[in-house]
Amino acid sequence: MQQITLAELPETVQNLINQAQKTGEPFTIIQNGIAIAIISPINKNKRAAFGAMKDSGKITGDIVEPTYDEIT
Repeated sequence: MQQITLAELPETVQNLINQAQKTGEPFTIIQNGIAIAIISPINKNKRAAFGAMKDSGKITGDIVEPTYDEIT
């Protein structure tokens, strides 16, 4: 995929990108009634590398003894 800097785009496109980034809403570019491109901000979900699953586990019995009845 080819990449260019924001400064290389015309000022109107730069303004659209900045507005999309501020509002979080994408823009659809239309030519002859057909959508040809979408300007959309990238959602960066910040998630902790360690501890992401903290407090999500559940202990349902004794962790030393088995929770099932042994068949004798």
